[in-house]
Amino acid sequence: MTMGQLHNVKLGVDVLFERDLSELRGKRIGLLTNQTGANAKLVSTIRLFHNHPDLRLTALFAPEHGLLTNAKEGEKFTDTVHRSTGIPVFSLYGQTKKPTDAMMGQVDIVVFDIQDIGARYYTYIYTMAYMMEACARTGKRMIVLDRPNPIGGERVEGNFVDPDYTSFVGLYPIPNRHGMTVGELAVYFNEEYQIGCDLEVVSMEGWKRYSFQTENGLPWIPPSPNTTSLDMMLLYPGTCLVEGTNLSEGRGTTQPFEIIGAPFIDGEKLQDQVNALGLEGIHARALAFTPTYQKYNGQLCEGIQLHITDRKTFRPVETVTSVLSVIASMYAEELEFLEYGSLRHLMFDLLSGNDVLRQGLMKGDIHSYRQQCKRDTERFMELRERYLRYR
Repeated sequence: MTMGQLHNVKLGVDVLFERDLSELRGKRIGLLTNQTGANAKLVSTIRLFHNHPDLRLTALFAPEHGLLTNAKEGEKFTDTVHRSTGIPVFSLYGQTKKPTDAMMGQVDIVVFDIQDIGARYYTYIYTMAYMMEACARTGKRMIVLDRPNPIGGERVEGNFVDPDYTSFVGLYPIPNRHGMTVGELAVYFNEEYQIGCDLEVVSMEGWKRYSFQTENGLPWIPPSPNTTSLDMMLLYPGTCLVEGTNLSEGRGTTQPFEIIGAPFIDGEKLQDQVNALGLEGIHARALAFTPTYQKYNGQLCEGIQLHITDRKTFRPVETVTSVLSVIASMYAEELEFLEYGSLRHLMFDLLSGNDVLRQGLMKGDIHSYRQQCKRDTERFMELRERYLRYR
């Protein structure tokens, strides 16, 4: 199989429903999922479980963005009832992010079926980890139905999260781009951090580590409202860092996480400075945009769109930290790192895993951050090796 060719991947959910399900018969099953939980024919995992004569679905658990994946980032929601089945839906992004004993009392087994996008900040993998902890605490079993990493499983890039900077956008010390599937991460979390969950991963068939989402022969369901394309997902391990600044990351436009800008930026000057760096696999293009919500709502911004020219060689973390370094030098008086009153650290530091990158940007030298990325990436490649299920 060569790069760029389509190959047929069988999802964990389809593998599960082809096998003998007698081990699940009579068990109360909880499903941690959202709209991405569907088989290759786009039948929802909820419907597959609910309609199966031998299976008893008793609870649904919803992560950030909700069961319908329609809630905006950071928007809390409450427990509800699933309209077509009447099954209770427990919010894991409302009063609590961790399943309570009362919730766990509704189930004997929890099945996880959610599409991830391959970046450390994406909260679904931590909702999965919290559910694993709850299963370990209450003596319940957990089954993870594996899905592809849409931005590939070979490339790893970034730094670890320091212990004092752990948060729901970085619960474990994994790099910004981890290159693992949810199933691989589940076993990694369970063993490396001694969660002790009775865990089973239903592996995919036919997935290749080098493949991107467009090569897997599967229909694509966006896992969150601002997940728009493969290029957006490839950029996200870098451009998500922009959220912690007063720069717009493109929320409220049709190109979130592909553009970076602000009212105080001269797009053409920034384009020229960024392109002069000669970064691999990327070209910057000047543009103007007016966000419809969030930062600079209704205000004209200028900035750049990052166009990926080679998905194989493009390095999102190196690219975006280089762009931020240019912006910090051009607009030192205007660039700000945002404070949120309830957080003990700046959001930028939580996203970047410590304060090394921010301090480097303010001093005009991010060499220390780059060295940390190199060390941590090499270490992670060693640590993750025995957990990889696909080649």
